[in-house]
Amino acid sequence: MVAGVPPIDIPLTVVPPLTPFTEDLKVNYDQLRGVIDYVVDDCNASMVVAAGVEAQEYQYLDMAARKELVRKTFEFVDGRAPVVVGVTHPSFREAIELANLAEKLGATCLQVLSPLRPIGGPAPTSDVVRYFELIARETSLPLMLYLNPGPGGDLSPAATVELSKLDRVKYVKESSRDLSRVSRLIVEIEHAGHAHYFTTMQMLLASLMLGCKGVTLPPPASFIANKIIAAFMAGDYKEASRLQLQFALFPARWMDAGLATVMKAAMTCLGVPCGGPYPPYPPLNDERLVQVQAFLKTTDLKTAKSAAR
Repeated sequence: MVAGVPPIDIPLTVVPPLTPFTEDLKVNYDQLRGVIDYVVDDCNASMVVAAGVEAQEYQYLDMAARKELVRKTFEFVDGRAPVVVGVTHPSFREAIELANLAEKLGATCLQVLSPLRPIGGPAPTSDVVRYFELIARETSLPLMLYLNPGPGGDLSPAATVELSKLDRVKYVKESSRDLSRVSRLIVEIEHAGHAHYFTTMQMLLASLMLGCKGVTLPPPASFIANKIIAAFMAGDYKEASRLQLQFALFPARWMDAGLATVMKAAMTCLGVPCGGPYPPYPPLNDERLVQVQAFLKTTDLKTAKSAAR
């Protein structure tokens, strides 16, 4: 059990809805409502992430638009699931501003990406700790440390454990596909009682076997993840393995186009329009879209219930 956080009896799916855009590159809130309905009703999300994961493409929004995306996410979720708000920003002051909004709206926790150092070079662990402490002292909400090298800093296992020991850090989301790293951190973070540890789609079943507390991933992959967790909890490991193998090729076969690009294409194929990625990055071409459509028919993904409304 992690101090200060209710015990998690069933592993959780933490789901960031994809962000559709209009032709003039504003958030398409008509489509976003449908995406959130899919996340809540079809994927049975344990928590919904508002503007916190790079696949949500929040990076292209200015502060006012980002705040509106957070508000609309709360409105469309409408109390059906807890909401986690992403407050990542190079400036801790801007992160605190987002944290204050999240608290007013009733967020469950704040997701914070381990920061890059804008002036260049990797940030020392002491600087990352300070960044989290500056945010934590201005909010009463628990923090979810989000680890994803590339958009964020690349923390060593030792630095990750140190961050997990901060009083306000109650969850750690790990994006690594490195089993040696993931297994070590499950032991040193989850088993040690510092924070609840979440993994990513390709590592889900292996991580569940080792004691992680869930997964963070976008739709429609979150639909499959929910079924993996259900099979695992029922002790049907053969079924859980069958489902997990669906992540062997999806989205990996098309990942050179980007995670958001592939997931948006898949969602549209399932009847939940998401548009394409934010320009100048292109959507999948017709040939690759046909490939995705054909592959989805071999999976457990079905046309969304929410698309029939």
